[in-house]
Amino acid sequence: MNEHIDPHQSDNVEVWSGKDRGDENFPVGSIVIRKALRPHIHAYYAFARNADDIADSTTLSPQDKVARLDVMEDVLLGRRTSGSPSASALRESLRTTKVSTVHATDLLIAFRRDATKKRYATIDELYNYCRYSAVPVGRYVIDLHGESHECYSPSDALCISLQVLNHLQDCKKDLETLDRCYIPQSLLEHFGASVADVRRERETPQLRRVFVTLLDRVDRLNQAAMELPEIAKDRRLRVETALICGLSRRLARRLAENDPLENRVKLTRSDAILSTLRALMFLT
Repeated sequence: MNEHIDPHQSDNVEVWSGKDRGDENFPVGSIVIRKALRPHIHAYYAFARNADDIADSTTLSPQDKVARLDVMEDVLLGRRTSGSPSASALRESLRTTKVSTVHATDLLIAFRRDATKKRYATIDELYNYCRYSAVPVGRYVIDLHGESHECYSPSDALCISLQVLNHLQDCKKDLETLDRCYIPQSLLEHFGASVADVRRERETPQLRRVFVTLLDRVDRLNQAAMELPEIAKDRRLRVETALICGLSRRLARRLAENDPLENRVKLTRSDAILSTLRALMFLT
């Protein structure tokens, strides 16, 4: 696809990076989820993936990114009939399931922010970004399953945890490829570190203290998230969320023990197996 187009005149504004559900850290609408619901989760993921790919493009201008994301929202809300195949598919999915469009339009707020914002001043500012970039995903899944909004709070904690972990995993790549740094400036300054340290081959002691502080917050979020598989009514959703909680805790541990600047810290097969076995306890 030629990226240098007028988004408002194009039949497809989407820019696919080549990533799919299999490239994510955590399961996306896996076989654990009820079969009838999986296509809807996949439609939501495809919409989010395409919007994220636009925001993370290294060739599009910020203005072009925002214009394309606007087209995706227009198609999703029925203000346009074409321009974003994934938005069209999600619009039909939401019409069928009666789930609110807000869980998709909130994502676009975050992706528009990604198109123009390069730095985050405080942890509160980072959490506000997560409120739009990650929290809607969990709330969508909860509403799709018809669960109580009581599940929102632990789900929010889990989604914010996953987002912060992803920012730590990719902190060096985000800075090198997009000049984007999600690590709060106030935290860097507090420990005598700087954004320039994120470009190094290895972390400095000061930057490690920044990472530890963020991981301490992740640990608290993961603790709060463990309520989710305990209160969800759908058995399969309990297992899926317990699995994701387990993987989140294991990734946090790996980031606590390894330097994300030296190599991208990832989950292992044993992490997946052990987390799955523990999650199966929630079938009862």
